[in-house]
Amino acid sequence: MHIVILGNGIAGITAARHIRKLSDHQITVISAESDYFFSRTALMYIYMGHMRLEDTQPYEPWFWEKNRIDLVRGYVEEVNTDQKGLILSDGRTINYDKLLLACGSKSNKFGWPGQDLKGVHGMYSLQDLEAIEYCSDDLEKAVIVGGGLIGIELAEMFHSRHIPVTFLVREDSFWNIVLPKEESEMVNRHILENGIDLRLQTELKEIWGNKGGRVKMVLTNKGEKIPCQFVGLTVGVSPNVEFLHFSNIELGKGILVDEHLRTNVPDVYAAGDCAELRNPPPGRRPIEAVWYVGRMMGETVAHNIVADIEGTAPVVYDPGIWFNSAKFFDIEYQVYGTVLPNPPDNHRSIYWEHPEGRKSIRIVYDKDSNAVLGFNLMGVRYRSEVCLKWIGEKANIEEVLQNLGLANFDPEFYKEYEAEVVALYNQQSGRNLQLKRKRGLSAVIDFLQGSNA
Repeated sequence: MHIVILGNGIAGITAARHIRKLSDHQITVISAESDYFFSRTALMYIYMGHMRLEDTQPYEPWFWEKNRIDLVRGYVEEVNTDQKGLILSDGRTINYDKLLLACGSKSNKFGWPGQDLKGVHGMYSLQDLEAIEYCSDDLEKAVIVGGGLIGIELAEMFHSRHIPVTFLVREDSFWNIVLPKEESEMVNRHILENGIDLRLQTELKEIWGNKGGRVKMVLTNKGEKIPCQFVGLTVGVSPNVEFLHFSNIELGKGILVDEHLRTNVPDVYAAGDCAELRNPPPGRRPIEAVWYVGRMMGETVAHNIVADIEGTAPVVYDPGIWFNSAKFFDIEYQVYGTVLPNPPDNHRSIYWEHPEGRKSIRIVYDKDSNAVLGFNLMGVRYRSEVCLKWIGEKANIEEVLQNLGLANFDPEFYKEYEAEVVALYNQQSGRNLQLKRKRGLSAVIDFLQGSNA
């Protein structure tokens, strides 16, 4: 059996590795972006001089040959599911018995005048990074459009080279479609503290170029003209599926898949950013363009491809409880479970913020059952296993608060803030909870294995 994987991102390569663990079938991975798998989340650190491209590649070149995974560099223009063939731009055809589409995302463009000028780029692919590097040689000022995670990464990249940045954010506070008000305002302050010209409630209207076809200025919805030599379009990503529009594969916004990550076409599967679940689990979105999700999908689809070949039972894709992490300049961010910017009436939260305004802890719980629903952490590290267990077991908020030390994952000698969180809860509720002093790895292991905390 020949299993062909289109895309060498986290979903595709995770699938390839697990297929090899489970079987001896022939595996071919096709990518137009790069020769080898690299960590996409580390691209910014290449630009900032902290890493080289080879440092972002977790597997040495010999790994692929040793594990009998064939790598093909090429751009697939067409998928012929009737003939089970992939047609590449150089005229080659690669046939498959099983096909996994893990072709990722592409940066959004919304038809702005001038969006195709030189010096206008997204920040998703290795080619985007190369283009940004090329533009940076004579760059006097950059404008970034879009208030999300990629936008703030790009702002930090330019800031590291002392390139002035104007940051256009349509909303009235940074990423407030995801972050609650207090956390969003914390990020606003931190962006400004880092010397970024943050323009809230400001949208891109047009991009103007010079006679050479390079961007020279942007026009905003407020009539402002901002000179620049680079425009970063970071207004989200969309599944990379245009080349499939004339195939037999059913599409929505992405490639539609069932709970086993199968498409409507026999022997064709999809995983990662390009996959759209027909019936997502409760609390999850049909498309989740997140690194962790790509990894989990890759493991699931690998099992199911091998199961379909061998006639064994497939597994249902189960992403579990939502979690994610990011960084806003030097403020680390973690979220576990349900933390909404506009919560329903039954959600309550304890929100503690450090007086310096760069650390915060939010714990969300149900006001009727007192079950913990989620954690939002800024500048503080909590153990994912502990938080996810509490949420999964619907632990009582007071039990969680008394044992909050189990979750703390900050390095030794860092200041602990659990006592302040418990004191805040006591002040708000009139209770007199006492923090249990159980900390450290042995206490965490006992808790995770089911011993009484």
